[in-house]
Amino acid sequence: MAFGVTREQLNEWKRQVASGRIAFLTHYWIHPRIPGIRSVTKVGCADVERLRRWAVSHGLPPQYIHHRESYPHYDIFGEKQAEILRKEGQWEQLRKFVSNDDGPAAD
Repeated sequence: MAFGVTREQLNEWKRQVASGRIAFLTHYWIHPRIPGIRSVTKVGCADVERLRRWAVSHGLPPQYIHHRESYPHYDIFGEKQAEILRKEGQWEQLRKFVSNDDGPAAD
């Protein structure tokens, strides 16, 4: 289940994805298959080739892109999530959602 984002934030992410931009949406997330993780970042872009290049540039296997209709995206969590949010300058999402248990927080 997803928690911690507003309808406005979700719609803004969808607008950015649909426009071909790399867009980030982080929310609280609990899944029984991945114990200890409390948040996930969806990195989306309607331009799947651009999203693939983005994934490869961050050391992520492009075969894990979720091809969801108009909103293709990549799910990142844990240490890799914190690392990428830092590299991408997504400070607000890092501070709000990624705890020290998921990786080091931003300064």
